[in-house]
Amino acid sequence: MNEQTAEPHRAPEPPEVQPPARPPREPVFNLPPALFFSLCLLGVIYAVQELLLSDDALNWLFFTFGFVPARYVIPLSQQGPELFWTPVTYSLLHGSVQHILFNAFWLMAFGAPVVRRIGTLRFVLFWVFSAVASAALHAVLNWGDVSLLIGASGVISGLMGAACRFAFPAERRPMAPAHLNPRLSIVGALKSRTVIIFMLLWLVGNALIAVGIPLVGDSDQAIAWDAHIGGFVFGFLLFSLFDRAPRPSVMEPDGTEKDMLQS
Repeated sequence: MNEQTAEPHRAPEPPEVQPPARPPREPVFNLPPALFFSLCLLGVIYAVQELLLSDDALNWLFFTFGFVPARYVIPLSQQGPELFWTPVTYSLLHGSVQHILFNAFWLMAFGAPVVRRIGTLRFVLFWVFSAVASAALHAVLNWGDVSLLIGASGVISGLMGAACRFAFPAERRPMAPAHLNPRLSIVGALKSRTVIIFMLLWLVGNALIAVGIPLVGDSDQAIAWDAHIGGFVFGFLLFSLFDRAPRPSVMEPDGTEKDMLQS
């Protein structure tokens, strides 16, 4: 005969209430690695030129890696090979803390969606060719001039032009991550009210710079507004050469999309 022992009856204990799971924390600056490396490279170069180089060494750096239109009116036999790389390397140099901080802000704003859309290799190629396009227009409009051009503003203007082809939401279309939007044709972009307003504001800003009214920075430092135009036109007209079909968005289990934050 089996016997079973039983404890006195007790009221069942309520189940423990589990605290709600915390949502994953999003970083404040959700930058693609290629863009983060670009910012670090610009910062390191500026720190070296300001903290480690003497005046003579700094002049050598600007002469060797800055863009000077006069190089292209001097016979090759009378100059070094700098004319071959300076149409790109000038975009890595900056003249002041305010200059590099201002460029870094706009590089984060417009570089992030472009990098996410076209990838690292295409971004590097876009940087190179937009820098060349900016320097080319500057050289044409300042042919034979001995002034020095430095800074990433031309490249950033190219990124702004590229963003006009996809990053701005179309009217009456649900919001989506900018880099997943379909690419607009040149005509289609020019029909977008948002794109037109942005381009007009951008042109007004550069017109003010052209007549000597700086938007930021030291008014004694000349700003190459023509290089900005060269970069913007390049990015707007030729972005399709670097573009690739956007990948479909990845959905989280709760239905929220990843990568919604745009820097």
